[in-house]
Amino acid sequence: MSAPLGRDCRLAVYPAPGGLDSAGRLDRRPRVAIVGAGIAGLAAATGLAERGAEVTMYEREEHLGGRVGGWPAWLPDGTGVTMSRGFHAFFRQYYNLRALLSRTDPGFERLTPLEDYPLLDAGGRTDTFHGLPTTPLLNALAFALRSPTFRLRDLLALDGRAALPLATVDVPGIYQRLDHVGAAAFLERIKFPEAARHLAFAVFSRSFFADPRELSAAELAVMFHLYFLGSSEGLLFDVPADPFPQSLWTPLAEYLTARDVAIHLRTNVENVDKSRGFFRVTAGAEEEFDAVVLACEVGGLQSLVEASPRLGTDAWRRKITGLRAAPGFLVRRLWLDRAVAAGRPPFLGTGGIPPVDNISVLDRYESEARSWARKTGGSVVELHAYAATTTDVDALSKQMDEQLRGIYPEIATSRAVGEITLWREDCPLFGIGSFVNRPTVTTTTPGLVLAGDGIRIDLPVALMERAAATGWAAANTLLTSWGIAGHPLHSVPNRGRLALLNHLVPWLEQGRP
Repeated sequence: MSAPLGRDCRLAVYPAPGGLDSAGRLDRRPRVAIVGAGIAGLAAATGLAERGAEVTMYEREEHLGGRVGGWPAWLPDGTGVTMSRGFHAFFRQYYNLRALLSRTDPGFERLTPLEDYPLLDAGGRTDTFHGLPTTPLLNALAFALRSPTFRLRDLLALDGRAALPLATVDVPGIYQRLDHVGAAAFLERIKFPEAARHLAFAVFSRSFFADPRELSAAELAVMFHLYFLGSSEGLLFDVPADPFPQSLWTPLAEYLTARDVAIHLRTNVENVDKSRGFFRVTAGAEEEFDAVVLACEVGGLQSLVEASPRLGTDAWRRKITGLRAAPGFLVRRLWLDRAVAAGRPPFLGTGGIPPVDNISVLDRYESEARSWARKTGGSVVELHAYAATTTDVDALSKQMDEQLRGIYPEIATSRAVGEITLWREDCPLFGIGSFVNRPTVTTTTPGLVLAGDGIRIDLPVALMERAAATGWAAANTLLTSWGIAGHPLHSVPNRGRLALLNHLVPWLEQGRP
């Protein structure tokens, strides 16, 4: 039985562009190359293949899913495990991502809900999302009032006028108002209490892989709107019950190949050229296509555009060159010979406890880790460090292990019978003032479109949901150019939900420093 994408009666629906029901009704089915098989590329492939286009996907890694992918690894004793880049929260307001997952899991039975995800600060104070109301504004108010780091006098001391953009988000308007300000500076401006910043904002802003001092305040406001004031889906989320390949991408690969999508893994695209109306994609051999979707991470996109001098105008190419990757982050997964205490949450966010940003206990929710823990009596624990201030992986790993044993003292003397550490520097940075130069889905080259979580789309989306939304939008752009019907998009309302506050925005604009 199919489950709805969301329960919010005010979710925004952007109808599918009209047109023919299938490319099979054209004189010739268009051929499309998709470079990158992460969420964005997979959404684009799904949107195109379902309308009958001939799709070829190129992925340089050995797995699908991009930063949400997984691959085989082995512990020292030879035990096979599935490694990934770590924990991902599938929020219920990720409508476009859920639309993609529904192709193979219409009831979302391969996702399991987490009852809570506590946030811990250096003083041992904990915030929780369990049991909060889902009604926007009441959810944030209830969170603040029951928080040990946010007292009533703090709420009264907030500068309501300066904080108004948090409740009146619209995209792209919020970027015109706040993109020139850093997230940390904005929190100071609105007199948000220092202790609460570590939990209510810093934990989430660092999930954008950036230091709050470098993150755009507009991006922070969109985040606040997406998860709090713009949505009544609630503040809890789902996680895959099995490792990412089994839960998400192997079924989707089967769905796509059944629609004649050719998927080439471990295949690097060297360049893309366009002449005589066709794109020539070189990936070892050369093939011709009618259109190309570039769904790469920042560095891959820049390298490919640099190697493809005929793509785009000089101004467009400068936008690509100007993209910045966020500081590196570390993922450290430990297979411990001792179990963490039964009451430990599956996911714990941390604030002000560097370098650790969160701790996941995988055997609380993932089948493979649970099976290993039951067999051995141990636990599978994962640590993340975002926006790292050093590239010394060994030093970071040691610090993270020490913090883990301090936060969960019951495993202070445990031994890691297996460990895997990953260092990556490939997430987009949503820096101060970057929005105006961020490339969009459409480009200056007809038939060439972009998709990914670093690509601009004027909807209130972020992270995995932005990747999915741009993937669907990329497919729609190409389908529309051929007169073929597209796919609907969804989002939380692209406007603050309180009309009275929205009417105050012009007043805010007049008095803005």
